[in-house]
Amino acid sequence: MVSDAEVAEVDFTAFTGRRKAEHVLCRLVVRRVKRLQPLASDGSEQGELFATYRHHAFITNSTLSTIEADQRHRDHALVEQVIAELKDGPLAHLPSGKYAANAAWVAHAVIAFNIARATAVAACMRTARWATLRTRIINIPARIAATGRRLVVHLPTRWPWASGWELLWSTATSPPAIVAP
Repeated sequence: MVSDAEVAEVDFTAFTGRRKAEHVLCRLVVRRVKRLQPLASDGSEQGELFATYRHHAFITNSTLSTIEADQRHRDHALVEQVIAELKDGPLAHLPSGKYAANAAWVAHAVIAFNIARATAVAACMRTARWATLRTRIINIPARIAATGRRLVVHLPTRWPWASGWELLWSTATSPPAIVAP
């Protein structure tokens, strides 16, 4: 992945408010990325002084290089995002009083999430969150008509996500691609 991010680190001592024996020597890693979209402001509040960049900071005591530590931190953030999306959706029903019900909810949530991610890839929406996929691709405002033993899906005329849905449909209904041995 190509990125114009700049990553820097400095030595850092964490938990300095505690006893000296509980201080932790680590590194503070900061990732700076140029902001692509301007900030939305209604003019009533004072804006940021330096809004050109976004900064993401974390501390670590790992022995990884600065770039590797940054990559691992971002990978961990992706996992945390998936967990947050699952908690926002089907895992909001947990915990129930029954172990079997909890296991069923988790299994179905993971299956649905994996299907939604495959749907996002097929619709060229790889970075879309689960809630976005549900509103734009899964819960479609369409009308199904039956004619001549065929089902026809009538999408809205100016639906902004029609091209992604049609790409998903053609991917799902076309024969699989031939793979050379």
